[in-house]
Amino acid sequence: METTQLVKGVLDMAVLAVVAQEDGYGYDVVRRLRAAGLEDVGDASVYGTLRRLFNAGALTSYVVPSEEGPHRKYYGLNAQGRSQLEIEGKTWRGFAATMEDLLTAGEQR
Repeated sequence: METTQLVKGVLDMAVLAVVAQEDGYGYDVVRRLRAAGLEDVGDASVYGTLRRLFNAGALTSYVVPSEEGPHRKYYGLNAQGRSQLEIEGKTWRGFAATMEDLLTAGEQR
């Protein structure tokens, strides 16, 4: 199964979940998503998702000076983002349970 389309459908939720664990800057979020198993996630997709979630009010941001290069813009989860993550998590769990039920029923035939 092509995972690229699946990742696109859940990227907001995945980014919110990673930032909920710990604030992070763009490439840090990409690295953590890949380490979690989303190896095919694209840098540009994550950066765009972070900007969109910030503009929608789900994330806060702050700049941290870096001694090794340009300053880094960190993103953190706020109350709206936590609420969005909770709602999307419930939706995902319900969807995943339905798919599991369908697959199990199909395998039993």
